[in-house]
Amino acid sequence: MTEKLIVFDTTLRDGEQSPGASMTREEKIRIARQLEKLGVDVIEAGFAAASPGDADAIRSVAQVIESATVCSLARATEKDIRAAGEAIRPARSGRIHLFIATSPIHMERKLRMHPDQVVDAAVKAVRLAREYTDNVEFSAEDAVRSEMDFLVRIFDAVIQAGASTLNVPDTVGYSIPVLWGERIRQLIERVPNSGKVIWSTHCHNDLGMAVANSLAAVMNGARQVECTINGLGERAGNASLEEIVMAVKTRRDVFNCDSRIDTTQIVPTSKLVSSITGYPVQPNKAIVGANAFAHESGIHQDGVLKHRETYEIMRAEDVGWSMNKLTLGKLSGRNAFRTRLHELGIVLENEEMVNDAFARFKELADRKREIFDEDLQALVSESVVEQVSEHYRLVGMRAHSETGLLPLAQVRLNVGGEERIAEAKGGGPVDATFKAIEQIVHSGAELQLYSVNNITSGTDAQGEVTVRLSKGGRVVNGQGADTDIVVASAKAYLHALNKLGNEAERAHPQV
Repeated sequence: MTEKLIVFDTTLRDGEQSPGASMTREEKIRIARQLEKLGVDVIEAGFAAASPGDADAIRSVAQVIESATVCSLARATEKDIRAAGEAIRPARSGRIHLFIATSPIHMERKLRMHPDQVVDAAVKAVRLAREYTDNVEFSAEDAVRSEMDFLVRIFDAVIQAGASTLNVPDTVGYSIPVLWGERIRQLIERVPNSGKVIWSTHCHNDLGMAVANSLAAVMNGARQVECTINGLGERAGNASLEEIVMAVKTRRDVFNCDSRIDTTQIVPTSKLVSSITGYPVQPNKAIVGANAFAHESGIHQDGVLKHRETYEIMRAEDVGWSMNKLTLGKLSGRNAFRTRLHELGIVLENEEMVNDAFARFKELADRKREIFDEDLQALVSESVVEQVSEHYRLVGMRAHSETGLLPLAQVRLNVGGEERIAEAKGGGPVDATFKAIEQIVHSGAELQLYSVNNITSGTDAQGEVTVRLSKGGRVVNGQGADTDIVVASAKAYLHALNKLGNEAERAHPQV
């Protein structure tokens, strides 16, 4: 009999720890709705104690999600647990995810606590969390470098205190599959009453083995995997949800379990997360990369044409590559536009936002013959961005580039209600545009990343630009989309500047 594999998605929490990838409440809600459509079992929506904004985002996600469990992370402290409990209170199904470090180096250097104190704190934390929900998960942070006997002791204690899920994280991405699988097997074998809880794993990708380690854990008894869309996350990222799900689905001869994920929603979810966070997916990324189902070799092409399964172990349409169909055109009306947004799970909170997005759609339709779902997602993202605090806004611009001459750009910005104009020369039209903007804003920010990706295919496709800026220790990503790459670049730069102007700080512990 096939067992259920619980998919715990932490894109909104651990994925948000990627430099510049922090999300607004509205962006978290959009991704959460898509994760629910994807069929994720648990959505870790954030870390409530990090900031009032994060707590509000978790609460908002909890209010709209119906079929998934909404979870908040919390350290093993009363303040964190109560913040998490209040944040998930509106959820139809809520979970508190507790953690405390269990490795000698963490207990001694970070916590400055003795092992007995750590066990006592973990037990008290679980009991307090159960005042809010019976669904309590406990994580032994840095389990990869923790002593086995101590892990057995603390897991036994938290089971007795009422924890229902035990998570074994490779917090620093240190393990390898054979050792990680064996560690999971031994824990399940040695911990008393291990059959009364769900065993989980959470692997980081520092050595490039997060997915392999997670699958090794599943093969040895873990029945929950913690992962993110596109493998997003701190440092080298987390285990990729799409790779784990498709590995288990494709290799049913090896795995005696399966998830409830609707795999046709994988690619749309990947594209949405990429668009909102500003982290593009590399073309050769498994499952969701643009080249994942492309065949260049003549031998491969010949084999696929004769019989697909000679070289393809999955069908592209099974993971959603056929989902980006033509949806609307320039003659489409407001009702058709609303209907398609609803089908995509996009909910705009007021009529003003609907009108703004529809106006952008009509403007794009005049410049681009075919409008795809990805175009609509980008339009809505841009519309939502402008509803939020927008100190700098692009009014108009022109850029001139000619062989043998330095490119010239002129920009016209609205700065706090006042219109200003500047022009500058640069190494290219984008460089000239950024320099012209800086003549007006004098931000002093450092450009860390400039990336361009096409949203859909064709020469008239919208280009999506990501700009990463750093200033005073803060790192933010800005996004902009337009059929003109230079205009998209200006929008992305101004989006990042507006984020830098928002002084809200975020603090995320890592599990």
